Amino acid sequence: MTSVLVIDDHPVARHGCRRVLERIGITTIFEAGDGVTGYELFGRHRPDVVIVDLALGANCLGGLSLIRRFSSENPKAHILVLSMHNDPNIVSRALEAGATGYILKDTAVDDLLEAFQAVQVGNSYLSRELASQVAMARTPSQQDPLAELTPRQLQTLTLLAEGKDYSRIAQDLHISYKTVVNVSYQLKRKLSTRNLPQLIRTAVRLLAPNS
Repeated sequence: MTSVLVIDDHPVARHGCRRVLERIGITTIFEAGDGVTGYELFGRHRPDVVIVDLALGANCLGGLSLIRRFSSENPKAHILVLSMHNDPNIVSRALEAGATGYILKDTAVDDLLEAFQAVQVGNSYLSRELASQVAMARTPSQQDPLAELTPRQLQTLTLLAEGKDYSRIAQDLHISYKTVVNVSYQLKRKLSTRNLPQLIRTAVRLLAPNS
């Protein structure tokens, strides 16, 4: 039985997703109206598919950091972005963060179902129009320093960007303080930073939604 987590700060959007999913027999559906609740539900229920909006509350791209955290904790997570943003650069950032598919909110219901069913089995999904725009926006010279990080390194970097110290990171990730120190050392080398304050500034720059 497929389970789905829908994260959107608009109740009408969540209700619409639920009705569409129930049409194809999906009954285990969790809903969250903000990123904190969404992250808690993801950890508690480990849903098969996550449908997430990029705009959460006042943060127009807050869903990006959620996607990064989901994919770092579970690289096989099936994540479908349902967003109003059609900017190919934003679409690219969502895919690079770990989204499996991306579809616009004004799409037809049948297209949403097609996207969901593709992502549900682990296939990527972009509409033909979005795929063309993303391909044109990307250049060979683009390099994402986050792509070189391991899931543990990305988790640690994300928590550093949130202002958490080594002790809190160790607690959140259920690892030793010494492991956090070692991972931070690896991050400094990979991201060419000399000390912890510089690493934190780099983490904020790379992971901040509006960067």
